[in-house]
Amino acid sequence: MSFFELVRPAGIPGPVIVEVPHAGLAIPEQVADELFAPKDALLRDADLWVDALFEHAPSVGATLLYAKVSRYVVDLNRSAHDVDPLSVLDAPGAHSAGGRGVIWRIATDGAPVLRRPLSATNYQRRLALFYEPYHAQLRALIDETIARHGYAILVAGHSMPSVGRDVRGGPILTRADVVPGTLGRSSAAASVIDAVDEHFRALGLSVAHDTPYRGGHSTAHYGRPASGVHAVQLELSRALYMDERDSRPREPAMSDLRRGLTELVATLTELAAPAALPGSPRRERK
Repeated sequence: MSFFELVRPAGIPGPVIVEVPHAGLAIPEQVADELFAPKDALLRDADLWVDALFEHAPSVGATLLYAKVSRYVVDLNRSAHDVDPLSVLDAPGAHSAGGRGVIWRIATDGAPVLRRPLSATNYQRRLALFYEPYHAQLRALIDETIARHGYAILVAGHSMPSVGRDVRGGPILTRADVVPGTLGRSSAAASVIDAVDEHFRALGLSVAHDTPYRGGHSTAHYGRPASGVHAVQLELSRALYMDERDSRPREPAMSDLRRGLTELVATLTELAAPAALPGSPRRERK
C-alpha cells in the first residue's frame, strides 16, 4: 500500500502546499506485531477528518499531501532524531521525549503503544518505510513550488481537543477555535500570518496564536521565510466539526469548515509574494 496520498491540482499548481501528517489510522502489517493499537486510543490520538476538511484544496490550486498511517507507527511531525531512549534501544542521540517522540511508547492517555522497545534496526526500518518517503515528497513539493513561484506557503493541518491544558500543564481550559502555530511569528511572513488570522476572525471564529501549540517539526524544519518558505501549523478545535464523544463528523458543521478552509487556501494562493522575515525559526513540538 501507499503510506501517504498526494493530490495535485488539475491545473498549474499554486504556491500553497497543505500537509496533514496525523489523520491516518492504518497500522501496516510490517509493524503490527510491535504495537498495541486499541481503536479508541487510535481514534483519539489521530487528527481525525482533517484530510477530508482539506480535500477541496486542490480545486483552488493547492497541492495536498496526507499520511495514511497512524502516528503510532511514526510521528511525522517530529524530528527523526527525537527519540525516547525507552522506545528505541541504543538509538544514537536519544533523549527523553516523555514517551512520544518520533516513535510513540505511550498514548496520550498513558496506555502503552509499543509492545517492547524497538531495536535500532527496527527503528531505522520504520523511518525508511514511513518517515523518509513522506518528508522526501514534502521537500520535493516545496522545492518544486519555489522553482515555479519563487516562494512556497506550507499549511500544516492538525486538530486538537476543544478543552485541555497548556503544554506546560495547568488548569483545563476551553481552547480557541483555531490556533495558528508560527513559532512566535518567525516561521512565516507577517502577510501570511495576518491573512490566516483575518480569515478565521471574519468567519466568526476565535483565534489564539501559538497557544497552546507553537508549531511542530514541519513548521520549524521547513518554515524559513528568508529562504522563501512560509509555514503555518493550523490547529482546529474538534468541536468545530465533530462529536468529540464518538469521533463522528457533524453536519452541516463539517461542510462549513471545509468550505472555510478551501477559501483560506484560495486567499493564501492570491497573496502577493510574501516579504521574507530575517532569522531562523526555533524548534517546537506539537
